Amino acid sequence: MKISSCLATAYFLVALSFPVESGAQEKKQKKAKPTMADFKWVNPPTRWQVENAIPPGVSHGTFKSESMNLDVGYYIYLPEAYKKQPDRSFPVVFHLHGGRPGSESKSYKLATYVDAAIKAGDIQPTIYVFPNGGPMSWYNYPQIPNGFGEDVFIKELIPHIKKTCRTREMAIEGFSQGGRGTTRIMFRHPELFTSAAPGGSGYEPEKRIQENEGAESEDVVFAPRDNAWDLAEDYAMREDKAGLPILLWCGTAGFNYEFNLKFSDYLNELGIPHETLMAKDVDHSATRNYDQTGKELMQFHQKYFAQPAKAKK
Repeated sequence: MKISSCLATAYFLVALSFPVESGAQEKKQKKAKPTMADFKWVNPPTRWQVENAIPPGVSHGTFKSESMNLDVGYYIYLPEAYKKQPDRSFPVVFHLHGGRPGSESKSYKLATYVDAAIKAGDIQPTIYVFPNGGPMSWYNYPQIPNGFGEDVFIKELIPHIKKTCRTREMAIEGFSQGGRGTTRIMFRHPELFTSAAPGGSGYEPEKRIQENEGAESEDVVFAPRDNAWDLAEDYAMREDKAGLPILLWCGTAGFNYEFNLKFSDYLNELGIPHETLMAKDVDHSATRNYDQTGKELMQFHQKYFAQPAKAKK
């Protein structure tokens, strides 16, 4: 089924033909760690997910990737105001999921926090998009067929959202592998975003890549200088290096915490302005970080979104 507009996306779940899968099967599936062989560019929800896991306002959509000649999936959260105010446009936050390989189904539950914050008046109605990061999750990796996750996101998914939804400013954030992807992308394409918030990022493996001629491991090798540390150095040479508001967020009990502090120090050395948001005693979990500091994270982006005009009385 094709989606012709963002509003059509909101009704997409009603018409889906769901795979038959019980709750027990679903839970068992969650325990299995995905491998590269399991990767799919489209991961629509099962009936169990729709009935038990999909937050209000969230639906699944696809677009056709011209570069791969394949459909690519994503989840999107549309606030209630989107349908009620058809003449209004909305800011967008792209949240990049963690883990490898990619799947758009990994982070859509965070929309629960967004929906609650909007209803509480803590943030303005905002669209959140949860894309699929590709087989190497947010990285261009030509060694893998159809492995250009960054290009699919930047060159195809973002234009698709801008074309089919009523959008305004766009921000980017992510957690873990998604934090690493956010960091690389924000330094390469700062002009696309009004703010950027990499979270729980694995800056230690990024440092390993820098120090080993692109090698993260024996099996994973990137191009020279294609890592967060060198890209930060390149960004620091730009005249507009103070133009993108950056927030590093992490749990103090997370295994990436110490290297997030080291990366923050490195950004200071390079003269790159940024803020930090550390969740006390929180481990490596996007949801548990959101439990403690999600409001502040969401409001960080809101500072750089235009505020909607007040309705005339």
